[in-house]
Amino acid sequence: MADLSVDSVCLDVETIYLGGKEHIVRTGTVSVSVIIYGDPEKPALITYPDLALNHVSCFQGLFFCPEAAALLLHNFCVYHISPPGHELGAAAISEGYPVPSVDDLADQILEVLNYFRLGAVMCMGVMAGAYILTLFAMKYRERVVGLILVSPLCKAPSWTEWLCNKVMSNLLYYYGMCGLLKECLLYRYYSKEVRGNAEVPESDIVQACRRLLDERQSANVLRFLQAIDRRPDLTDGLRKLKCRTLIFVGDSSPFHSESLDMIAKLDKRYSALVEVLDCGSIVTEEQPQAMLTSMEYFLMGYGLHMPSQYSGSPRSPLSPTCISPELLSPESMGLKLKPIKTRVTSQRLH
Repeated sequence: MADLSVDSVCLDVETIYLGGKEHIVRTGTVSVSVIIYGDPEKPALITYPDLALNHVSCFQGLFFCPEAAALLLHNFCVYHISPPGHELGAAAISEGYPVPSVDDLADQILEVLNYFRLGAVMCMGVMAGAYILTLFAMKYRERVVGLILVSPLCKAPSWTEWLCNKVMSNLLYYYGMCGLLKECLLYRYYSKEVRGNAEVPESDIVQACRRLLDERQSANVLRFLQAIDRRPDLTDGLRKLKCRTLIFVGDSSPFHSESLDMIAKLDKRYSALVEVLDCGSIVTEEQPQAMLTSMEYFLMGYGLHMPSQYSGSPRSPLSPTCISPELLSPESMGLKLKPIKTRVTSQRLH
């Protein structure tokens, strides 16, 4: 079989990614949207986005990064779970439904996995989504084999975050998705380099995010914000979390210090941190190339690999049984015990 170029592989995986199918899964009192991309026979990768985002506004940049798309879609079937009412075209959730707790949201993920008859899965979450997936991994350890977390939350809200959340809650309740609320959210998501200023226009990804935020139902965003604002501190249970964990955080993220606190609490034998320079919270959108090398080494620990040939490549099982003890060390993941500083250039990272 002839070797395929990276470009041709990327065309194939992009076609697969754009051809995703939506499933509406009834969980408890509300329905959850799940967008599936790839071959269901492959191991499952579960994603969960941050506040007011969905798979398009939170993960599309990563999956449209050619090498990352080849790596992830070659090895996984991707299940993008949206917080209730955050999917594209979502209607407002009735006021009669109670505001969910973070435990409710984690339990919804379990219901989704059971609906699709999935066993142990890999998880990828961003900020609030990273918190929900970490909580899920702590509650249902046998269902998670690994965590890829982007600017994760792990503590109860600080006074600064509590005040910001209170402002956003009032704006959502009285004014909906107004201009000031968008600015608060964009500050949460992106670095000042891409948000722009009087001299420098904002980047295309920020402009696209603004348009996508217009589609969100303010009542649905408020419900998710209220759930996250009431979250408990997870740090006491982090050291007992034995699944391998890879954390990315932008050095301009408002949650940068929280990510450092989280990596300090996790077992160093199973965890590593990558700091990305000149980047905000959503590394998956702002600098997805910075994630590639570390993810590649991380997934090698599971017997997964970057395809040299897209068609006919052998399927690698996603199972802890295929991990040798040597591959559990951060050094074997290509990561140092201290945080990595990554600066992204226009060239491919090696």
